[in-house]
Amino acid sequence: MTDSDTLTFTVPSDDKESMRRILRSVFDALSEKGYNPINQIVGYLLTEDPTYITNYGNARSLICKIDRDELMQVLVREYLFSKD
Repeated sequence: MTDSDTLTFTVPSDDKESMRRILRSVFDALSEKGYNPINQIVGYLLTEDPTYITNYGNARSLICKIDRDELMQVLVREYLFSKD
């Protein structure tokens, strides 16, 4: 592989489902604690600062199990190619 080659990867569908379950659990925990879950998750994704995510419901340790790059790839792909 040379410096000009582009590295591509895909996320297996069972990994996507695992990410979806974790993200939903984190979303629910943030909501239950009164946070704006979308803002908190975006803050975490942009900074990788786990303090954006509450410890409540084990949410912080759950979200750390997700590879941020893979999650962002899935989110962008779903946004661009979803059928609304």
